[in-house]
Amino acid sequence: MHINPSLFILAHPPCQIVWNYENHTQHELELDYSTRLAQLTSDPTLFDKHNPIDIDLLEAGILIAEPKKPLDWKWDSLSKIFHIGTKNIPCETVPQNVTEWAKLYLEHCNEVLESPAPPAKIKPDLSKLIFLSPCSWEDLQDVSLAQTLVDRRTSRSFSEESISLKQVSTLLYLTLGYLNERPFVPGADQPEALGARRSSPSGGGLNACDGYLYVRNVEGLKAGVYAYYPDKHALSLIGPLPAEPLGLLLSGQHFINALPFGLFLTSRFDKLWWKYEHSRTYRMAFIEVGHVSQVFLMVATGLGLDTWLTGALTDCKVEQLLGLKESPEQPLFFVGCGRGDGQVHCEALRALANTQDITP
Repeated sequence: MHINPSLFILAHPPCQIVWNYENHTQHELELDYSTRLAQLTSDPTLFDKHNPIDIDLLEAGILIAEPKKPLDWKWDSLSKIFHIGTKNIPCETVPQNVTEWAKLYLEHCNEVLESPAPPAKIKPDLSKLIFLSPCSWEDLQDVSLAQTLVDRRTSRSFSEESISLKQVSTLLYLTLGYLNERPFVPGADQPEALGARRSSPSGGGLNACDGYLYVRNVEGLKAGVYAYYPDKHALSLIGPLPAEPLGLLLSGQHFINALPFGLFLTSRFDKLWWKYEHSRTYRMAFIEVGHVSQVFLMVATGLGLDTWLTGALTDCKVEQLLGLKESPEQPLFFVGCGRGDGQVHCEALRALANTQDITP
């Protein structure tokens, strides 16, 4: 007899939860079952076909008769659990044709809308909102999409030169704003509550991605951290910049400290779970942030700015800075732009590399 390798155990007093992440099943173990499982983990040959606990563990798939061929997984166990555990969307009925799919989808949407939606951001004091100017197309009207794709590159060498509030406004509107150019047309498949449209796709039309500005050197805007309200195309000051440099918020990447402006991208996990109550939805949070970040990088490139991006956040510090500690909204990514020499590597790394004999 063998222990199923696709298990992890959670302490859930007064019991333990054994979770089979491959087939999405969970079992609650009382003390006698937990004790017996520990014994069999230490020595599977102790399996006794006359022991009712052993038989229950076998029937639950916690024990298996034949060993499983180990998966050749090159990363750590946590990434393995995440990947395998979010495969194969669990559903009671798989539609066999488009008519069945439409019926089930509409039933699901109606069921979701019967439950209260997660609350919106805390409503700001309107008198303190900074309303941004409408998006200006003049700096982008002659920009070629193909050329922008070619020109986009990651830079790690920025100057102290500021960028304009007009550029920030354009970047925010085209990246996260609810586009006035795409008016909502109500229909049976799209309730008004989910009618806002951005330039990038969003899972379930939920627009679960939000943005927070890190402003260091923007003309006409006080240095600080701001929340962006896409429905109003407006900013609300959260607080001043921290005393520590930006690099300490981004896992020590200090070459970025001169960056004049950046955007922390977050995901509202509660919004996603409201419509899609299964773990695979967590994948969609990162995919949506990826869509949004690419739009930011393309617009910034089209505006003639150098760009940078990272997923290496010092999460606890960023959560504290944005006021999201222990919140269902969490920071996932950072994008920034400014002006510099366009070098892929920072000056310190180039200087160090030049002193060493580096061979491919």
